[in-house]
Amino acid sequence: MAGCRQTLPFTRPLAIPSQGHMRLKPFSLSLCLLTLSCPALAMGKSIYGLNEYIHIEELDLQVAAKLDTGAKTASLSARDIKRFKRDGETWVRFVLAIDDAHERTIERPLARISKIKRRSGDFDPDEEKTYTARPVIDLELCMGETLRTIEVNLTDRSAFQYPLLIGSEALKHFEAMVDPSLKYAAGKPNCTDDATPGE
Repeated sequence: MAGCRQTLPFTRPLAIPSQGHMRLKPFSLSLCLLTLSCPALAMGKSIYGLNEYIHIEELDLQVAAKLDTGAKTASLSARDIKRFKRDGETWVRFVLAIDDAHERTIERPLARISKIKRRSGDFDPDEEKTYTARPVIDLELCMGETLRTIEVNLTDRSAFQYPLLIGSEALKHFEAMVDPSLKYAAGKPNCTDDATPGE
């Protein structure tokens, strides 16, 4: 694991004499595995699993999320998304599209509109519009013991297993590395009440 190897001050295999020859006995692998505690530190970053529990502070809601380095942005499952004006500012109103138990209407200030590139199979080649416009809101997300303010776009993810997707931009804010062989490595979210959201 290249990222893990860089955390060790000395990773060359140990040379041990054996019957007149030098036998290489790599001890770096075992030390590397020891650094994979949940989550461990590597290159100043925390290692998380492919899936993690995340607490959405403003909604007082804990959801299972998929951490996807191949996606750029973070997405929360929502439907009936509508923009409206409040005190001269643009807000967005939406219904959480997670399950019946968590169905409720949420109102948040609109941060911006994100243009998400559509896959080639999702639109007619004759169409000029090759992207989908999605409203973006700022949410405080707690993963493990780390609290960050993250831009999250709203789209209906009810067809997917996980209602929240954490993309590469959000992972950078968490200073996170993802080990796809792990799941829920950070445990249940546990951010203190006086924690300051990071950039």
